[in-house]
Amino acid sequence: MKKESFDVTGMTCSSCQAHVEKAVRNLDGIKSANVNLLSNNMIVEYDEKKLDENKIISAVVNAGYGANKAEDNLAINSKIKNEEMINSMKRRLIISICFWIPLMYVAMHHMFYEWFGIPVPSFIKLFLHGNENAIKFAFTQLILLLPIVYINRNYFIVGFKRLLKKSPNMDSLIAIGSSSAIIYGLYAIYMIIYGLRNNQIDLVQKYSMDLYFESSGTILTLVTVGKYLETKSKGKTGDAISKLINLAPKTVVVIKDNKETEILSKDVSIGDILVIKPGRSIPVDGTVTQGSSLVDEASITGESIPVLKKVGDELISGTVNKNGTLKMKAEKVGENTTLAQIIKLVEEAGNSKAPISRLADKVSGVFVPIVILIAIISTIIWLILGQSFEFALGIGIAVLVISCPCALGLATPVAIMVGMGKSAENGILIKSAESLENLHSVDTVVLDKTGTITKGKPKVTNIITDQDILINRKHWK
Repeated sequence: MKKESFDVTGMTCSSCQAHVEKAVRNLDGIKSANVNLLSNNMIVEYDEKKLDENKIISAVVNAGYGANKAEDNLAINSKIKNEEMINSMKRRLIISICFWIPLMYVAMHHMFYEWFGIPVPSFIKLFLHGNENAIKFAFTQLILLLPIVYINRNYFIVGFKRLLKKSPNMDSLIAIGSSSAIIYGLYAIYMIIYGLRNNQIDLVQKYSMDLYFESSGTILTLVTVGKYLETKSKGKTGDAISKLINLAPKTVVVIKDNKETEILSKDVSIGDILVIKPGRSIPVDGTVTQGSSLVDEASITGESIPVLKKVGDELISGTVNKNGTLKMKAEKVGENTTLAQIIKLVEEAGNSKAPISRLADKVSGVFVPIVILIAIISTIIWLILGQSFEFALGIGIAVLVISCPCALGLATPVAIMVGMGKSAENGILIKSAESLENLHSVDTVVLDKTGTITKGKPKVTNIITDQDILINRKHWK
């Protein structure tokens, strides 16, 4: 069996995560496939005799998402992507709010006056009040809505794409709800024009109050607020892993042709002779070939007292050289170093699923189609009961928008990843999410030595002065 990591793009909610996992697990030769919505990563274990990477990527692409093999470190990639997403969502949110506020005021200014006593400017009364200004009133709202729709067009692109592929997600609910409001608003404009042309003032008054453009703008803006907060919380979850990564230096001095040359740590090869100066971290695993120095291994072993290293002694990546210059021979590099293995363990633990998380994924996988069905049934029932089409449509839109299943699929993995990250930050490595979930049932903890539970740093506990010594001597006599 072979285990590979893949970057997955295009996922926006837990339903997307469930669809990707289902598409990959249906392949012959797959042992396990775990998709992490927070890091946009997928860990797949498969039989390489039956499958290859291209077939796995094709399965994800055919499901409507993007995928490629994760070449570099997952935590670094995830952090960069999250920073880009946070900036993008922030820009979308600012633009949406800038147009949503005037849209709401134009559409609801009479209510603002009634509720809050906010006066209506004379130019609004002049150009937007009255049946004769109904078309200007409607088109002003439409013009203010268009930038909000454009900046949030991804909801529509992804939502309808998922719908056509018979795998609707949260974006599908937003797209259907918002589009329904927009389409009805356009229908209302035509009815206003018809009413004005035929002098049917009641028709003009009715549809002037039933445009629903502000509802569409509100749906998109509020969802974007939620998405922005969600993206920020996702970005924070990888911080602890990033701290582990930063234990290793970005560059290292290597001896080439009897000269000291600075290169990137990732370019170090087995057999290279490295120069580790005082205060520098050790980039790879290896053996001391020249010099002696005290090395702080607290980050790896938890031991608070630096260890003396001399020729022939082993050096561990991520530890810190304290006082003397060392020359070392690189023996384990790249993904084979001790620090890289620890980081990999933490990442895999974060990508593993707890039993409760698997249950949430199963529910999310069928949640969206059921919500769409309930929205359609609700609309039909209210129409049968004699309510107006506008009222029934409003009920259907409410069901679609309120039922977004984001929290259902995100709450558990966010909690697990934060727990894993905080544990790693404090030197505790957890093998899997299932282990973390089962931890609450533990009633006995067995430790092998005192070093396991120390803080890893020496601390002054008592101060004894010369006077204290004299007093104690007198007492002894």
